[in-house]
Amino acid sequence: MAGGPGAGGPGGPGAGAGGDELVRLRLDLAYDGSAFHGWARQPGLPTVQAAVEEALARLLRLPDPPGLTVAGRTDAGVHARGQVAHVDVPFEGWTAAAEAAPRRLAGLLPPAVRVRRIGPAPDGFDARFSPLWRRYSYRVCDDPAAADPLRRHDTLWHSRPLNLDLMNEAARRCLGEHDFAAFCRRKENGTTVRELLTLAWARPETGVAVATVTADAFCHNMVRALAGASLAVGDGSRPPSWLAEVLAARVRDPAVRVAPPHALCLEEVRYPPPADLAVRAHTTRRVRPPLPPSTPAPHPASQRAAPGLSDHGSPSAHSADGLPR
Repeated sequence: MAGGPGAGGPGGPGAGAGGDELVRLRLDLAYDGSAFHGWARQPGLPTVQAAVEEALARLLRLPDPPGLTVAGRTDAGVHARGQVAHVDVPFEGWTAAAEAAPRRLAGLLPPAVRVRRIGPAPDGFDARFSPLWRRYSYRVCDDPAAADPLRRHDTLWHSRPLNLDLMNEAARRCLGEHDFAAFCRRKENGTTVRELLTLAWARPETGVAVATVTADAFCHNMVRALAGASLAVGDGSRPPSWLAEVLAARVRDPAVRVAPPHALCLEEVRYPPPADLAVRAHTTRRVRPPLPPSTPAPHPASQRAAPGLSDHGSPSAHSADGLPR
């Protein structure tokens, strides 16, 4: 990407502390999370955020690393093919570096991280609050003889065969807007209400099962907890009705095992058209009220096509607990 600066507007950059004009950049990233302690900076630990911010500081000749805002803060060991972030930097520094930015960043970053694209973002763009939805995959091998040693860092080896029909039957009962407290690590003053758009298992190859999980946002551990519960259904440990029963209870269930992180990958973050970015960010920032205590009714999401496969998702208002994931 290349071009002029993104203008101010809601959520957009303005003037820096020293009066310098700022430009908001969008970064599209991919990384192997195996060697990182997650996305977010942690003192004394290698993180994806620290690696990218330090590379940007060198690229743009900044005295301090600029602060990145990310679409989804992945945990330790989690990978990404479609991560998105934004950063506000001095316009002059970006102009000087723009032409060769992706290539130079490739030389500044560790081999496990790549910035696929970087350039000025549209007005109103916010990597964290503007998305319509985020799509993850979770990859499992349930045939020990078919396990690929070269994919052991992004595939969970499950010792028992999985029945995907039962897993998908259980998954369909969780689609729609619900309180996912049973599958989340609750945050103080946060909400666990989310809209689950897709939870579907398929076999792209013999001995491999891959889940596609799409939601307006995710709370902490939500995807891995849903994956772990699905595996319990698939190998016959639990009936298909179990996921819906756990979901309706709205209490973290110790019987739900959080699946390991290394098989999880953030595949895509979908944003609305540029004209709708600022409105979407404003809508997302509104905290969604709790759902009534009754069992949630079925949601139209269960009948529509899976986002990321054939449509552009639904710009429904989703909760902001301060950290859409």
